[in-house]
Amino acid sequence: MRNQFWDFAGNFPFPGVAFGRRARFFGSGEIRLAILSLLSEGPKHGYQLMKEISERSNGVYKASAGSIYPTLQQLEDEGLIEATQQNGRRVYNLTVAGQHELEKDPETVRQIWERAGRCEDWSQWMGPDAMAVYGPLTQLFKSGLRAAGRVGARHGGADRVRDILERARHELDAL
Repeated sequence: MRNQFWDFAGNFPFPGVAFGRRARFFGSGEIRLAILSLLSEGPKHGYQLMKEISERSNGVYKASAGSIYPTLQQLEDEGLIEATQQNGRRVYNLTVAGQHELEKDPETVRQIWERAGRCEDWSQWMGPDAMAVYGPLTQLFKSGLRAAGRVGARHGGADRVRDILERARHELDAL
């Protein structure tokens, strides 16, 4: 079963971010499908693939050479893409087998680009160091829920938790 994605409307744009897990944009096997999908639109070199993934996610996800090039090599080894030299660069093309592989799971491909499109809403908060605060932010969220569960039923307990969270929010907004 695929990771669940959630946000305040019920859909989170990143698998693995929720509840303190390491942040990941792509679920298992999805980078392969994303690359195949982009190559179905025409030949591209590695940098073009990285740039297009970043653009489609409004800069929220920046594919690294360490994730793109090994995946390209694997896809090439499997006969799903082929590379040619053009102007000193390796340019990748989708093969017939690659097209068939892509057609096996069109729903996941649709979900990948839909999720990337939803990143527009999140991009305003996603600077280069933003991913580093997800762990502590998630821990704060869980601590708030635990505290509310412990003292919320006591007289003024929920108000105390709310006051602490409001102070934290005001301090962060003041930065």
